[in-house]
Amino acid sequence: MHCPFCAAEDTKVIDSRLVAEGEQVRRRRECLTCGERFTTFETAELLMPRVVKRDGSREPFNEDKLRAGLQRALRKRPVSIEQMEASLNHVKARLRQTGERELPARRIGEELMAELKKLDHVAYVRFASVYRNFQDVAAFAEEIERLALDDEGGAAAASGALPARGNADPRSA
Repeated sequence: MHCPFCAAEDTKVIDSRLVAEGEQVRRRRECLTCGERFTTFETAELLMPRVVKRDGSREPFNEDKLRAGLQRALRKRPVSIEQMEASLNHVKARLRQTGERELPARRIGEELMAELKKLDHVAYVRFASVYRNFQDVAAFAEEIERLALDDEGGAAAASGALPARGNADPRSA
């Protein structure tokens, strides 16, 4: 590693630590020529699949577009930057895990919606309304109803209080 201060080629690592949940290595280095110290970060370079757009065109995966969509959906929501970055990393990991060299843009949108559904329901409905091109209030209402049913089913199943199929009132079971 060249020294950023004097451009000398000889530097030595004086400390290494894992950071970013083990995704990066932070190294403190010292230049053997001028004695200055500096920090470097090392990450694995993993290739993301190419994106196949609706019109059939292909483009490289763009993390900035994914982040922008996530930020728009989460605007003014009580979600930390750390939670947002973790969600972004989960989506990217799932896309890489497919092993595919190319993925349809729709798959990326679906993965992001699944992550938003776990993170913040309001952000999920915001994103879904644009992504699925809701045309009227009824489309919003249907999606919110599905979300509410998912929540009730999950909470009821977790508590063991899931009503019998076709029986809306658990007291009459």
